[in-house]
Amino acid sequence: MKKYYSTFLLAFVIILTSSCSNSNKESYQIPENSTELIAGTSGKIWKIAKRHNDGTRMNMAGCFLSYRTTYNPDMTMKDNNGEQHDCGPSLIAVWEITQNKEGHYFIKLKSDQLPKMMNIEKDYKYFQITYLNKDSLQLRYRHAQFSGQVRTIVDLYVQEDVVVKNRDFHNR
Repeated sequence: MKKYYSTFLLAFVIILTSSCSNSNKESYQIPENSTELIAGTSGKIWKIAKRHNDGTRMNMAGCFLSYRTTYNPDMTMKDNNGEQHDCGPSLIAVWEITQNKEGHYFIKLKSDQLPKMMNIEKDYKYFQITYLNKDSLQLRYRHAQFSGQVRTIVDLYVQEDVVVKNRDFHNR
């Protein structure tokens, strides 16, 4: 009896792990009008509603609260860091939507500013699109922080005029 129990348990674990891994591999399918959802018809301004750093919700003070990025339908983008006190230079880049062989969609930013700003060697960076609709854009990417430790950042952006409750939750 013990022999059959072990075999059953092993079979159950194999089935469970294989079914879980298949569901995790499904990629988020972006809407057909994704370029228009991101850039609008004459440019769209996004602000960060929430940021998670390796799963931990980050403080939205200072530069994060004032940060805005504008995506334009001519496939250019610019952020407003340079217009804010002590937030660093503004990023100006070209953007496109790409898809990898696993079916995941990304915004690819290309700019000669990226190597210095993001401490990378290449002049481009990929941001995985994990959610997109007319009001929200969620991006995930890996980033080497000041300590050199690479972390996964997940940013939820909303249109500039959307009110986000508890956006500055650490400041209360």
